[in-house]
Amino acid sequence: MIPSNSGFLASDFEITEQPSKTYKMNLEGNTTRGYVDGLDAMKQAVFKILNTERYKYPMYSWNYGVELMDLFGEPVSWVCPELQRRITEALTWDERILSVTDFEFDLSRKGVVAVKFTVHTVFGDIKEERTVNF
Repeated sequence: MIPSNSGFLASDFEITEQPSKTYKMNLEGNTTRGYVDGLDAMKQAVFKILNTERYKYPMYSWNYGVELMDLFGEPVSWVCPELQRRITEALTWDERILSVTDFEFDLSRKGVVAVKFTVHTVFGDIKEERTVNF
């Protein structure tokens, strides 16, 4: 006999989305002061995700951050599509990020891949870039 959920999940509760308001990071001074919301909060969220190596810090969920360390030493023909996949995967875990598009790769410097892309969020679009040594 399989238990029935009728009535159990139909409780009187609502799922509400949390606000995006967060502490404002001053990256130059290494401090936090005040608050940001909306698109500015998303810019900070994207910055933090892309600058946190996934699985490295036990305080973060295994779903948080991006895996970049193991790209070092790999062929560029593998690094570019893998970089696009990993950045997209890392950012779209955040429900406020709708998609990541318009990837452009610059291979003009030896051993470095510079990638530019657009992050589409519920608050608007963010142009972002990242440099990875391979």
